[in-house]
Amino acid sequence: MKRILIVGAGISGLTVAVRLQQVVPDADITILEQNDRPGGTAWTIRRDGFQVETGPNGFLDTKPDTKKLCQDLCVGDQLVEASAAASTNRYLFVEGKLKLLPNSMMSFLGSDLLSWRAKLGLFWERFRAAKKGVGDESIDAFARRRVGAEVAAVFADALVTGIYAGDPRLLSMPASFPRIAALERTHGSILKGLARTARQRRAEATARGEPYQRPGKMWSFPGGLRVLVEGLRDRLKKPPIFGACVSRIEKSADGCWIVASEGRERWPADALVLACPAHQQAVQLADLDAELAQKIAAIPYNRVAVVALGFRQADVPGALAGFGFIAPQRTRRDVLGVQWCSSIFPGRAPAGAVLLRAMCGGWHRPDVVGWDDTRLLAAVRKELGLAMGIVAEPIFHEIIRWDRAIPQYVLGHLDRVAWIDQRLLRHPGLFLAGNAYRGVALNECTEQGEVLARCVAEFLRKTATRSQRSI
Repeated sequence: MKRILIVGAGISGLTVAVRLQQVVPDADITILEQNDRPGGTAWTIRRDGFQVETGPNGFLDTKPDTKKLCQDLCVGDQLVEASAAASTNRYLFVEGKLKLLPNSMMSFLGSDLLSWRAKLGLFWERFRAAKKGVGDESIDAFARRRVGAEVAAVFADALVTGIYAGDPRLLSMPASFPRIAALERTHGSILKGLARTARQRRAEATARGEPYQRPGKMWSFPGGLRVLVEGLRDRLKKPPIFGACVSRIEKSADGCWIVASEGRERWPADALVLACPAHQQAVQLADLDAELAQKIAAIPYNRVAVVALGFRQADVPGALAGFGFIAPQRTRRDVLGVQWCSSIFPGRAPAGAVLLRAMCGGWHRPDVVGWDDTRLLAAVRKELGLAMGIVAEPIFHEIIRWDRAIPQYVLGHLDRVAWIDQRLLRHPGLFLAGNAYRGVALNECTEQGEVLARCVAEFLRKTATRSQRSI
């Protein structure tokens, strides 16, 4: 029986394990996790009638992998779609007030977020020639080149703040948003590419006899993303071993992987998957391959604090009809953005109450994450007062701090990942997973988890074939 060891019980590690059970059903799969629960940053805290997501708030259906995984886990029928208002109403907090982000051509033309010159510049994007041989390029440089400086300052900043809490001048466009970068390469224009892709999807839906469903909807569960995490955990043949802090990795003379913990426990494996955060992988691999460990350790992370606040509905001015707002990083505010959680998904707050979730810190304000609870709560409440007019005391709060929250795909990221892939060829049977490499979103983690499971299965098949030939 082949032994597979997975280090890390986040979404990536759990997905790899469950998919491996399907493709290598006779394997002995063990998961080691240093924390006392699975899920990594993806978890749901349930307290006093409130449900707080500690990490991602849901997942998009731009890729089918996560919804398919939910179906395979028999939790797909529990999925709930984000509210229509959350899908269409998103705001920027600029110039001291909330301004609606355009969600249609008419609202775009009527928006005061951009000058008429900038709007015309965006319209002319479809007629600008694609630049050949650009190579790596920052998100800010790409946006300026395609749609102009003003659009880049408003929308590229907001997009990067909302997803990466990073700096668009530092992050790589082809690494961070590969599909958008590919639209220019394939179609010569982002707008042309989006239009052609939409037409193709409509044609495919018609050919299948199905109504066209525009992708990009957000999904979760009435019980939060914890339902997915627990669904993955419960599908495992062997529960994860919690409290196992891996300190080093070795390879024996016979080619067997040996994983050692700080408690001097040792686990042997024929195939080893590291699915913990990159900085942990670097520590674990330092003795095995110092140069590989250095490359992995060079992937930077930012710091983020999640501050969830519950209020009586009567104390919140106006109706919370939308997803929330972003404060662009260029404004350097104490809050990056606020999600209106009880407006996005039902059941996030008890009757007569609302739940808001503020994100603080990010690439340019890491100091905020280190503030004590009193100062952090006061800062968030001040921002809520300025943006939303909320002055009442909250009836609930929860603070979650992530010292290493979101990997930052800085310029050169794709070259770094290519180097790491090449270096791994020196270590047959060693595989790296997680959101530090090929996508930070939950969707990418489930997609790459399935891909990696097939790679591990193929490796075991080939080694078994070689062993049989040598007998």
